Amino acid sequence: MIASLTGRVARIELDALVLEVGGIGYLVRTTPQALASTRHGAELTLHTELVVREDSLTLYGFPHPEETEIFRIVQSVSGIGPRIALAVLAVLEPEELRRAVAEEDVRTITRTPGIGPKVAGRMILELSGKLATPSGAPASTTAPAGSPAAAGGGGIDADVIEALVGLGWPEKAAAGAVATAREGEGSDLDAASLLRSALRGLASAR
Repeated sequence: MIASLTGRVARIELDALVLEVGGIGYLVRTTPQALASTRHGAELTLHTELVVREDSLTLYGFPHPEETEIFRIVQSVSGIGPRIALAVLAVLEPEELRRAVAEEDVRTITRTPGIGPKVAGRMILELSGKLATPSGAPASTTAPAGSPAAAGGGGIDADVIEALVGLGWPEKAAAGAVATAREGEGSDLDAASLLRSALRGLASAR
């Protein structure tokens, strides 16, 4: 596993650069910000992640280790590969992404090309708890009363929201329907009953 490379920038392309290390040129894909901040012949260190496919080995690299970590974690979201993960880092700073996930800010995440509200909602659900706490936020937060996380179902609510998002409902609408179902029918609903109730609410709101 290649964790980092330090060498001379031998070539700069539109979406990658060639880093010459010990006489070997490594083609490393990176963000526009990283490309704009370097120049031909400069000494550069990149923290890297090697993505292995059946027909290719692709090296991605970033000036800061936290960017590499974000790149790796974002790919843990179902349906997101290295191309989209790189696009996320091209649009959002790591701190901006952490805050968007913590605040369930779908709009900020959908600024990334190729990510719509449905995928952004899935990212929020699947990245929750995997990213570091945003700066200025308490290390451990308690969800406000009335929010899905504060409802009696706990993890069940998140599972139902994810199921609704998978059916094509926007994450915000799904979360609101689950919260409404909890308020109307109590906190002891199981997952199946909660899903049916939320679906009824979403259908009637159309």
